Parts: sequence; C-alpha cells; structure tokens
Amino acid sequence: MSLTVQTETPVIEVSHVSTRFGQAVVHEDVSLMVVRGEIFAIAGGNGSGKSTLLREIVGLLTPTSGEIRLFGRDSRELEGSDGQPLHRRFGVMFQGGALFSSMTLAENVAVPLREHTHLNARIIRDIVALKIALVGLPPDSAVKFPSELSGGMRRRAALARAIVMDPELLFLDEPTAGLDPIIADGFDQLLVHLKRLLGFTVVMVTHDLDTLWRLADRVALLGSGRVVGLGTMEELAHCEDPLVHEYFNGPRGRAARLQYAGTVMHQD
Repeated sequence: MSLTVQTETPVIEVSHVSTRFGQAVVHEDVSLMVVRGEIFAIAGGNGSGKSTLLREIVGLLTPTSGEIRLFGRDSRELEGSDGQPLHRRFGVMFQGGALFSSMTLAENVAVPLREHTHLNARIIRDIVALKIALVGLPPDSAVKFPSELSGGMRRRAALARAIVMDPELLFLDEPTAGLDPIIADGFDQLLVHLKRLLGFTVVMVTHDLDTLWRLADRVALLGSGRVVGLGTMEELAHCEDPLVHEYFNGPRGRAARLQYAGTVMHQD
C-alpha cells in the first residue's frame, strides 16, 4: 500500500452533494474529505456516479445542491477566470487518457503549459522532455501520435500531461481500465514512485480491486447515490454492510486481497 497520510490538512471537502439529471438521481447527500498526502480512491459499480463526482470536484460539472471546496475554495470558482490559480494547482488524467489525436505526444503534454503559463518555447520543450522521461517513456516517443502508441504508453503520456505543471493534487479517472494486469501493475508502481518523488495528493476513480489494495490509503464506496463505505481497504473488507461486503468480498475481491497479502509477505 502507499505512504501513510502525512497531515490532516483538508485538500477537498465534499459536503451534502446531491446530483440529478432530470428525474435521474446520481448522488444523494454525498459527503467526504480528502487530506493532504494521501491516495484517496472513489470506487463503486457502473452507474454509481464515480466519474460524475470527480468532474464536480474539478469544476467541470455543478452539483444540484451541496458544496465542494478545493484547497478551501468553492469549486464553482473554477468556472470563471478567477479560478485560474486553482487550475494550476491540480492535474487531471481523464479516462482512457483523452489525448488529442491530431497532436504528437510532446504537444499533448505541453497543452497545460501553453494554456496556463507564459513560458517560452524552449523552456516548455525542456519541461515536456523531463516529464516524458519521468513517466518512463523513451525520448523518441515524443514525436509520435496517440494512434502510434500502445495503450500503456498512452496512459503514461496522459499522466505526463497531468503532472507537467507540478500539481499539488492529481486526479485520475479509471487510470488502469482496459490494461492487462502486467501493464496495470507497472502503472501502479509508477504512480507510487512519482508520488514519493513529487509529493502530490492523489484522488482516483477506479473499479480495479488490485489497484485499490496496492495503492489506496482510504476508499469511498459509492452505491445507491450515497457513500456506503469509507475507510481503509482492511476496514471495508471487514464491513458488515451488505453492499460493502458484496463489493469487496466477491470472487474478484477475495482474489485481489489474497494477491495483495501475498505481495506484502514477499516484501517482508
């Protein structure tokens, strides 16, 4: 598992958030808090509102009611020009990588620098090269287009773009979805390495139980529009709530837990 929580400073506060699209209820009174230095995961089944909640936190969607505070400020401030300083403090890796197909890898990574800074082209080029190297991609990949990259390389490229501004807070939406287990494990190890190196806080949306056991300090499980479980993976695995128990103790959950236990014993 990842490093322990360093402080109790709230980075994100979600208070009594409800979300509706017409008659469809996505969230009903969701509250949670993320503290500085942790890897916090948002889990749940399909349609539980995981990615919707992440988009609300980063200001791409506005909840029907409730409040979300990011670094102590209302996330709705992100919608206007006054939110630019907040944008510079976090990076987002969207589901599937969301790279621009008409841009090279290097051009994709450079997008936040061109949008949010006034750095000259040479400095941007140097920063981009550094970030590409940090995520373990070879230098010659910089001139390739997303269609020329493997799925794992595209995720690493998207991660390089998300960290190019040296964010304090990193959001990841299903970072290992669709990757084979070996590549997914390599991505998880890379994330732990970068967190130790760069010191950011992580909020990830994932349904990958292996990733949850390997990385998460705490997990919020969404179900029926609510937070039905909140705690460490060990706490949730022993929770008696039927929804929580079913999610973490089904066949896949038991297999992920056994694999994690075996990894820890091997490391010891």
